Amino acid sequence: MSDNATAIAGDGRDMTQVRWGILGPGRIAAKVAADFGQVDGGVLTAVGSSSLERAQAFAAEHGAALGTPIRSHGSHEALLADPEVDAVYIATPHSDHARQAVAAARAGKAVLVEKSFTATLPGAEQVFAAARESGTFVMEAMWTRFQPALVRARELIADGAIGEVRAVQADLGVRREFDPADRLFALELGGGALLDLGVYVVSFAQHFLGDPKTVTATGTLLETGVDAEAAISLGYPDGRAASLLTSFRLPLPGQGRIFGTDGWIDIPPRFHHPTSLVLHRSGADPQPLDLAPDGAGYALEFDEVNRALAAGAVQSEVMPWSDTLAVQSVLQQAADQLGVALHER
Repeated sequence: MSDNATAIAGDGRDMTQVRWGILGPGRIAAKVAADFGQVDGGVLTAVGSSSLERAQAFAAEHGAALGTPIRSHGSHEALLADPEVDAVYIATPHSDHARQAVAAARAGKAVLVEKSFTATLPGAEQVFAAARESGTFVMEAMWTRFQPALVRARELIADGAIGEVRAVQADLGVRREFDPADRLFALELGGGALLDLGVYVVSFAQHFLGDPKTVTATGTLLETGVDAEAAISLGYPDGRAASLLTSFRLPLPGQGRIFGTDGWIDIPPRFHHPTSLVLHRSGADPQPLDLAPDGAGYALEFDEVNRALAAGAVQSEVMPWSDTLAVQSVLQQAADQLGVALHER
């Protein structure tokens, strides 16, 4: 965070808040901005786009909703050069993430990168190399890990509620009509089910089982070269396993399950933005727990970044660099096995 952020403004405004800029005012950025009123310790102050008109429209809409002025920049470079921005949320297509996150880190900004973190494993490695060199904070925006239901699941597992965790199942899919003009089906923009939805099931498994030894993927491709669906099996040296499904062809329920030697935890649909869990223990009735977040739930990942910056950290303990690299490795291996030629722009 810049020194300016710790000062007190002449109008008495608290400048200890992290001043956020959004890079890429697209669909996900709009959802995130709408939830910014729930963010603790941060304020949305700027937006940057390759189109000044888009940036201005985004700033006007969300500035009015939040009751605070938001500056508009007509280029990504201008946003990164803004001295009144401490941290940047990158919400552009996957294939742009690596280049833009590297630029943000070198500009001295803290960086929150929408998942999938990058289009390729080498791209992720480049981002973290730049962060180490510049000493800047970087985190993947895997908001699921910060939801109350997942926090409680971690606590239950740590307390031994389901014994030793041995397996994970997760699925996430939607039926999308093929449209070669849509970003989701464009290879050059990091389209495909793996990067858009598969990242959730892979991250869920990695979170509770750790880094797998083996990755086996099967699936199909569309005519643009992106994957339409994938089934991924993760194997571990001690026999633990994960079974994962993702698809643009099937409206999958979005269920997550964590199996232990003494029971299991259900994260009901849709597990990637959960509002509850159900604890199943041997010999006991199922125990449902309602654990909905405040607002839409996007604010929690920004809260994590703000806390880390206040503590002087360069990475999150909940979503550390090593976890992002492990997830990117699985996605890369799955894409390679399916024949998807992922690349950065």
